[in-house]
Amino acid sequence: MKRPKKAQAVARNPDSQKLPKKQKRVLAFMALTSVVTIMAALVIGAYAAINYRFEAMPKGERVETLFEVPKGSGLSSIAARLEKEGLIKSAFIFKHVTKWRGNEANFKAGEFIISQPASMREVYETLSEGKAVLYPITLPEGLTSAQIMRIIASDPNLSGEPPETPAEGTLLPETYMLPKAMSRAALVKKMQEAQTKVIDELWEIRQEGLPLKSKEEAIILASIVEKETGVGAERETVAGVFINRLNRGMRLQTDPTIIYGISKGEPLFNKKGQRRTLYRSEIDRKTPWNTYQIDGLPPTPICNPGAEAIAAVLQPAKTEYLFFVADGTGGHVFAKTNREHTNNVNKWRKIERERQRQQRGG
Repeated sequence: MKRPKKAQAVARNPDSQKLPKKQKRVLAFMALTSVVTIMAALVIGAYAAINYRFEAMPKGERVETLFEVPKGSGLSSIAARLEKEGLIKSAFIFKHVTKWRGNEANFKAGEFIISQPASMREVYETLSEGKAVLYPITLPEGLTSAQIMRIIASDPNLSGEPPETPAEGTLLPETYMLPKAMSRAALVKKMQEAQTKVIDELWEIRQEGLPLKSKEEAIILASIVEKETGVGAERETVAGVFINRLNRGMRLQTDPTIIYGISKGEPLFNKKGQRRTLYRSEIDRKTPWNTYQIDGLPPTPICNPGAEAIAAVLQPAKTEYLFFVADGTGGHVFAKTNREHTNNVNKWRKIERERQRQQRGG
């Protein structure tokens, strides 16, 4: 008789069996939330601890260390070398914080000065945002492209094989400051772009009425001016002489063009290996560059002129001079007439004879 009563009691409370399941779900959700919260707290705590070590400034005496990042180096190799050289405490932390912050691709090749002690953040900023140590390479004005390429090929701070020798007159000679291991091809491109920029800017503000039809002709004449004088104060006057001669249909008659036609700008030597001047037969020899034998400008530049020589050609001195000759001091003496010029030439030849006499010992 008792069992039916229990059955009736159960039948009267059909929801009594569902309550424990709801409670279980609630408890499970609360447990899961707690686990996730704890795990999140652990992750945040670990991240905070790692970031603290990344930002922490070590103690120690201030020193500077040169650190090189070779071209193509990855984050792992950079971090490992930094730890090995004692510049950071942990390659693991440096590598992973850099990745987490999305900065893995920011490293530059080159040499950098790292001031110690420094936090890992400061080391990262030095390698990614700091200025690399730069090395000078001087390419003097007035060299041919072949001569410039020999300097570039022998420079120990550059990398890679040199490209083919560029066309004459397409490089801007000056002193360039370069990071270590810059490629030789990149330097040549840099010099070409610099020359293009200079001629483009100066051509736009050139003097009116010049007998120059193109930028290429300006470079050709600038190369002649560059070879004729190394005295900055007289470049515009030398350029003015050549402009006057071109306007009058006179031949330029400049010795450096003869040399270029003979040796492509390489120095001339006698049988004893001594530098020599031109022979009469060479002056009379017709080549495409010999301006004693051809009218107007030669077909190409005879060297790579500097920015000052290009500027002088496009803004020459307004003068009546038609001639110039060396004065024995490194500069030139100018003349308006052939008679004046002949007198100046005779004075220069006298100076030359005296120098030769002294070289022979009296």
